[in-house]
Parts: sequence; C-alpha cells; structure tokens
Amino acid sequence: MLVDPAPRSVSSLFTPAHLRELESLVHLVPADQIEEHLPSLTYVMGQTDLDRSRLERAGKLKAIFNVEGNFLPNIDYEYCFERGIHVLNISPVFAQAVAELGLGMALDLARGITRSHGQFRTGEEVYGLESNQRMFTIAGRTMGLIGLGDLGTALLRLLKPFRGRLLVHDPWIPAGIIEEAGAEPVELEYLLKNSHLLFVTASVTSENEGFLGRKHFNLLQEDAIFVLLSRAAVVDFDELTRAATGGRIRVATDVFPREPLPPDHPIRKADNALLSAHRAGALEEVFFLMGQYILDDLRLMNRGLPPRRCKRAERETVGRLRSNPVLKS
Repeated sequence: MLVDPAPRSVSSLFTPAHLRELESLVHLVPADQIEEHLPSLTYVMGQTDLDRSRLERAGKLKAIFNVEGNFLPNIDYEYCFERGIHVLNISPVFAQAVAELGLGMALDLARGITRSHGQFRTGEEVYGLESNQRMFTIAGRTMGLIGLGDLGTALLRLLKPFRGRLLVHDPWIPAGIIEEAGAEPVELEYLLKNSHLLFVTASVTSENEGFLGRKHFNLLQEDAIFVLLSRAAVVDFDELTRAATGGRIRVATDVFPREPLPPDHPIRKADNALLSAHRAGALEEVFFLMGQYILDDLRLMNRGLPPRRCKRAERETVGRLRSNPVLKS
C-alpha cells in the first residue's frame, strides 16, 4: 500500500492498535517511492496523482482510498472504472459530527445563546422575556434540507424528534427515497419560501456551483435560519454575506471560500451571523474512524469481497463533482 495521506497523517488516522493491524494486512510504502513500487501496488491511501500512464504501470492495483474527503480531479477515473479499480472516499465519517454541529448552530440562532453569552461578557446581559425578542423554539417548525447525501441523511435523523415538517430538495435522489427517509421531496423555490430553518448539505457539482444567490435569499422568510454545512462554493458567498449583514435572515456557516477567513471580511461583523472555523468534522474520534473504515474495507477486499464502508466513485457523477479543497489564504 502506498501511503500518501496529506493533509492527514498516519498517526491521525490510525490508533496504535489499528496501525499494527494495517501493517499485518499490507506492506506500507512511502509516497516518495511510488515510481519504484507502482508495478507491485495493491492499494493506495491518499490523494496521489494517478494519471493513465501511472495506472497502466500499476497492474495489480485494487483500490485507491482518498482520505482528504473529496474525489479530486487528479485521477483517471475512466481507466479505473474500465479496470475495476475501486476509488473510495472516507467522507461518510464526517456526517454525524457535522450534522450535530449544524443542529447546534440552528438552535443557537433560534434561541440567541451565543448572543446572550456575549452580553454577559460585557456586562450588558438582558433578562427574561425582553432578552428573547425574535427568538423561537424549533419544535414543530418547517425545516428544509438542500441535499440528502450522507450528511443530509444524518441531519434528518437528528431533526425528526422536533416533530416538524421536513422538506428536501435533491435532484439526484428519487422522490421515493426521500419519502422513505421521512421527508417531503419538493422543488427548490417551495423549500426556500416555506422553511423556517434551512440546511445546505449538498456537495458542490457542475450543476449547483454558486447557485444559491440573491434571488434565493430574498425568498426566505424574515428571521429564517440558513445553515451552510457542506461547501461554501454551493452559494454566492458575497450574497450570503449581504443577506447576513442585512439582518432579515440569520446565517450560520462552518465553511468559507478562503480559509482562514480574511480579517476584514464583512461577515465577521454581521450581528445575524454565527461563524465556525471549518471545525464541524475535525474531531480526533472522526479521524480515527477514517482508519477504521479503511481497515474494514481492506479486510473485505483481501477476501475477494467488495468494499462496503467507504463511498465509491460513480462513473455517472464523479466528473460532475466540484468539492475540491478550499483555498488557503
């Protein structure tokens, strides 16, 4: 197995016990020895550039494990599909952790938790009913999700106990699957107009890159809560910032088009914005779960069985995905 896990590290992905098991299953080869070991590679763990010429030399290759979290455009996917090489992604491990933070951010905006805490810090706290102007409970509210992949599905499970109406817009998911998950499949405009709380959990694709803009934010109800959890590239971030600073809606986001967020970015000063530094899924336990997923699938493939834990690249969609790593300042 070629080991090229940047921006991760082996120690962040595998506990000592799991690393010992990995080493018992495969011989590990460092990334700088790729050319020498291509003919004998069975697995690749990382985001290594694998064009057709390299893949043709890797005649024994069974699977590529991407541990960054996106299907990057540096692999000849068509050749992998032709050869039956599994291209896998550990992204499902993030779903529960990100969903929990998304729910927490929505509750915060609905009840003004962070705002009240900040008032205590400056000695300006407001007590009782007066402190809850424009605040509301989320129980029984209409909640909308844009995207019902791994993250959207995990979030939907967390929202169900609040007994609200659940709306989903996802053109890649059949209506029957959405209904079986306990939600209503709806068109985007209907979801925007009717949701008290709206969560964006969709991956960025060639069809939806930057597609949520001013006209969409203007459709939202006054004091609606808009929570962005997947990738900043799904929205026109300038228009999202304008909506947050305008004060008509409340915005929470864990992702930004450039990170770290520039110090002078206007969303930092928006009273109606709740900001999280792309940390929703960055937990030690989540990273170790990546290693567990890799081990689970390795055991299966070493027995001649297909992988079941990691997400597989699909011929019909991988070329349309645009969720590349965020830009770094």
